[in-house]
Formats: sequence, C-alpha cells, structure tokens
Amino acid sequence: MRCPYCRHDESKVVDTSHDQRGGVRRRRECENCHQRFSTYERPIFSIPLIIKQDGTREEFNREKLVAGIRIACAKRPVSAADIDHLVGEIETSLQHMGREEISSRIVGDMVINGLKELDQIAYIRYAIVYLRLDDLESIRDEIDRLLEG
Repeated sequence: MRCPYCRHDESKVVDTSHDQRGGVRRRRECENCHQRFSTYERPIFSIPLIIKQDGTREEFNREKLVAGIRIACAKRPVSAADIDHLVGEIETSLQHMGREEISSRIVGDMVINGLKELDQIAYIRYAIVYLRLDDLESIRDEIDRLLEG
C-alpha cells in the first residue's frame, strides 16, 4: 500500500478490524516516513448500472452518493458513520435486487426515505432538489406532510 504522505510503496499493518458489512479496516505504518494511516477493504459485488433521467447510464458511485447526502446533512447533527451506514444500506439493497440496470429514481427514493428517518432538516434540503420543490408553497406542503406523519 502506497503511503499517502511520502508515496513510498512499502508499509506494515499495525492493526486490523472488521466492520458489520464484511469490510476490513487496516491501520498501517509507512516503512519510510513512519506516518500512520488507515485503509479500508470492502468486497466488490455486482451493482447495477444507474439509468439517469436523460437515459444515459453510469456505474454506481458510492462517493458521489455520500457527497450528495453530506451536502443535505451539512451543519446538522448527523455523523459520518450515520451517512456511511445509510449509503451502505442503499448499496446492499441495490446488490440484492439482482438487476443489471436500475433507475436513478429508485436510488433517490432510497436516499429520501433514509434521510426522513435520519434527520428531517436534511430530508427537506434533499427533497427541495430531488422532488423539485421550486416555490415556498410546495416546500410548506412537504413540511406539513412531514409533521403530520
């Protein structure tokens, strides 16, 4: 594993731990500069291609999904672990569908449902963009639905 500090190719594993989804976290130390850093290993499963609204297809991008959810959760009491857990659940659900292609709408629905449970303000922020709530009345209606449910 290449050191992120000095780019040296050799490092030693100091500690190894496992997460709930079958991933492995390794704590490493560079043999050149002796800096410590962590690496994560996750099994790669077949994830369907995402069909976007314009009909184009792209590979599922975990980091892109995390970034979008982080924007919705900015300055909210939502931990990075909570976001990672939500993305992990979405990724697992996509894998278990057993399909080669899936609509981006399904992924968006999974995100919005997860955010509704995680943080209502983050949910509203995401909903404004995802549901195209483009005026105050539609935003108020969505907030009212959230408060009723």
